[in-house]
Amino acid sequence: MARTNGGLIGKRNVTSFGKCKVTTFTSNGNICTTSTTRVVRAKILAGGAGGNTGHVSHGGGGGGAGGYICEDINVCGSTQYAMVVGAGGGGGTHPTSPISYPAAGGVAGNNSTGFGKTATGATTHFQPCNAGSRYSGASGAPQSNAGGTPQPRGGGGGGGAGGVGGDSPTNSVGGAGGAGWTSPVDCTLHGGGGGGAGWEAGSGAGAGAAGPGGGGAGGAGTANAGANADANKGGGGGGGAGDCGVQGTTAAGGNGGSGIVVVKELNKASGVWNLRSQLKALQQGTWPKTAFINATGGCITTCGDFKVHTFNSSGTFGVVELSSFPTHNVVDYAIIAGGGGGGGNQGNPSKSSGGGGAGGFRASAGTATGCYTAGPGPLTAPVAAASVSTGCYTITIGGGGSGGDNGSESRGGTGGASSAFCISSAGGGGGGTSGSSAPNRAGAAGGSGGGGNAPPQGGAGGAGNTPPTSPAQGSAGGAGGGSCAAGGGGGATGVGLAGGCGCAVKGGHGGAGATSTIIAPGTVLYIAQGGGGGAGPCGCVGLGGGSNSNRTAGNGGRVGSFGGSIATTNRGGGGGGSGGQCTAGANGGSGIVVIRYKFQL
Repeated sequence: MARTNGGLIGKRNVTSFGKCKVTTFTSNGNICTTSTTRVVRAKILAGGAGGNTGHVSHGGGGGGAGGYICEDINVCGSTQYAMVVGAGGGGGTHPTSPISYPAAGGVAGNNSTGFGKTATGATTHFQPCNAGSRYSGASGAPQSNAGGTPQPRGGGGGGGAGGVGGDSPTNSVGGAGGAGWTSPVDCTLHGGGGGGAGWEAGSGAGAGAAGPGGGGAGGAGTANAGANADANKGGGGGGGAGDCGVQGTTAAGGNGGSGIVVVKELNKASGVWNLRSQLKALQQGTWPKTAFINATGGCITTCGDFKVHTFNSSGTFGVVELSSFPTHNVVDYAIIAGGGGGGGNQGNPSKSSGGGGAGGFRASAGTATGCYTAGPGPLTAPVAAASVSTGCYTITIGGGGSGGDNGSESRGGTGGASSAFCISSAGGGGGGTSGSSAPNRAGAAGGSGGGGNAPPQGGAGGAGNTPPTSPAQGSAGGAGGGSCAAGGGGGATGVGLAGGCGCAVKGGHGGAGATSTIIAPGTVLYIAQGGGGGAGPCGCVGLGGGSNSNRTAGNGGRVGSFGGSIATTNRGGGGGGSGGQCTAGANGGSGIVVIRYKFQL
């Protein structure tokens, strides 16, 4: 009878075996693949171009970002491959005198290569300084994007890996650099275009912004050099500012950024594993035994056995490594949108406006007590944690809605949506205005609805949970009521109160929000509260949702006294409604996204 070696372990298929090996090249080098390596995932980024110089009558264009390759490549095992990292191009320079010196273009970036693939260095685009000439933003490489259009004297922004360069809006302001691109290989933003610079006699020069992803900003002021791009991000250098006839002064372009090569070896093995093979692998430390996921992005803290990623601004959540146990490849989340702005005042001295609604609140049900984000409460339907795989997940943080304008029939602005894992929370609705136009008197619908304006026109509160989700992401706003009293904005767990509640001129309080202890043990975070409605003369203002000790939404204003207050950033609360007499509505608070997963037993 044949020996079975203790039986079989695993299925007869191809499975991930061991950790992926990641090698990063910031300069030239070699990589040797293992005998089992068949496929690598490579990011190959070329060098960015330098920015153009400024001139006595022109601002320089920004440099373009280097081209990039990001793909899976078939390779041979046990083979050495050379990696070449392209340098960034130098910024354009010129003599310091005489005043009629010729301007100069930036230098093109250099190619990066690996595994027989070539990412092309950024090209330059430069026009000599003759009458009527202009300095364009440099075009990106074939794998990138074009530069922006210049003005006759203002330079365009360089093209980025993720978008075209910005056009120069005026002679005195350069175009912004094109946006970068986030690679799924290492979840890093790279390849921002360089900003252009401007010129205008007698007013100095204005700079274009650097492209997100390492591009350099254009030179600001008079005769200032463009900024250098970040190393190993392939961004373009900034253009030099025009010098308005200042003799003996340089206005050089910034240097382009060098490239980078990142190689992830996708270590795959196939076959059937018996107990003897398992024992040997365990002894050698090669058996798959990753218990939990490994991830990057946001502000990372720990809370008991959990890691918590907090995003106060938009970014990327990158899953670098998965657990060997599929049940562990899930994350809990809380996604809160930006709150709506409070309503503005048309100029009526005796009327007040509605409070802004809170941003939508969406959260998973959670898998353990402690460090848990409470849902609108309690959760009325089970909400599963999000399943993840290796790669990058875009995290979007919605901004707070702007308060309604002073002196116009302007309802408060709707907050921006926040999203993660294809789950979106809607921004809070703006508060109704005290103006006479019917469409703007009511609060706007949103994650939570805005409050309505004060009588005699009177406005209804905006609908919450718009678009509808289950469980509901927010509540309705309160209507205007009483005498000159506006309604409060809705909150995550409570409706906004109507104006006139308790006394004839009392503004409605904002609806209650949700609470969370996800940031740190013992610390309670108050989020998604409705903004308070404005009150009439000598009345009581509507307060933002919650108590005085935990309020993050804005309070309403009072006629003849003061305007509404602004909501706290990254808490998704609504702004306070206007108190009349030429006061604007207050801004809503920006949103937040929090992600949590277990990292130890």
